[in-house]
Amino acid sequence: MKRLGFIAACAGLALAPAWAQTDTGKYPDRLIRIVVPFAAGGGVDSVARLLANQLHTQLGGVSVIVENRAGANGVLGGQAVKAAPADGYTLLFSAATHVLAKEVISAPPYDPQTDFAPVARVAEAPLMLVIGPALEPRNLKEVLAAARKEPGRWTAAIPAAGAPSHLATLLLAKQGDVRFTYVPYKGTQPAVVDVAGGHVQLLLDSMISLLPLAKAGRVHPIAISSARRSPLVPDIPTVQESGLPNFTYGSWYGVWAPKGTSAERVRVLNQAINAAMAELGRSGALASLGVEPVTQDVEQFRRYVTGFVAQSAELLRSAGFKPE
Repeated sequence: MKRLGFIAACAGLALAPAWAQTDTGKYPDRLIRIVVPFAAGGGVDSVARLLANQLHTQLGGVSVIVENRAGANGVLGGQAVKAAPADGYTLLFSAATHVLAKEVISAPPYDPQTDFAPVARVAEAPLMLVIGPALEPRNLKEVLAAARKEPGRWTAAIPAAGAPSHLATLLLAKQGDVRFTYVPYKGTQPAVVDVAGGHVQLLLDSMISLLPLAKAGRVHPIAISSARRSPLVPDIPTVQESGLPNFTYGSWYGVWAPKGTSAERVRVLNQAINAAMAELGRSGALASLGVEPVTQDVEQFRRYVTGFVAQSAELLRSAGFKPE
């Protein structure tokens, strides 16, 4: 309710220009580039483009473009932003995966918490658990029971190391007291194709990515990871409803600037992004993607990342994961 109240308050500001006179003059007064470290058309890219369009209005007509720099599990885009001038005109829009580079890469090219300036955490979205359509279990309790009975048979697809799908699957196994065999993939698409084909048994990944295949009957939806049901799929229960009352997990998206970007410019960006996301939430543009806006100030975002990294690192360690 607090979040909704803040969103409502911000919505009224969404159409007002959000620039400021800073120590280096009026900002922003030229094109802002948002780097997305993944291919066009995915969930991260879709939210980034909605934000860019709304920021154009929020910033009084300043041009905001999205540039895709895909590769190396998001690292190439991160490197491009790290090397950019710290002037507030080049930003990184990425998923939670960005902050776990040190936990999943043996020799990461940067430290996500010290080499970037956190700007805003903007949105979160639930994951969906799906299984192959030919499998007999029809709900989560049956899936977990079958996995306990035949642990060697149940394999889980992992689209990317350190991604929310990976961590949520580890948490599901831990709380469900099961042991899956994990099969790594390079992205959601090849993973879900193998689930549909019966080559691996289950996948827990972005709901919006899996929903079309679930509706087409190519995979069978079991549960979603959020604390409450999604209005996009009201008939699909949550993991909590399905027998794991302490389970909740979701993907989230954030914006970062190069290290050294002035605090004033970061503040301007934070306020503009919060107002833009509030307007997107009010208009319903995010709901069609199954995404909910998040509004946090810079310090709240920084503290959130610190806690998220610590929790995720412990989960990876307990599962015996080794950085590669």
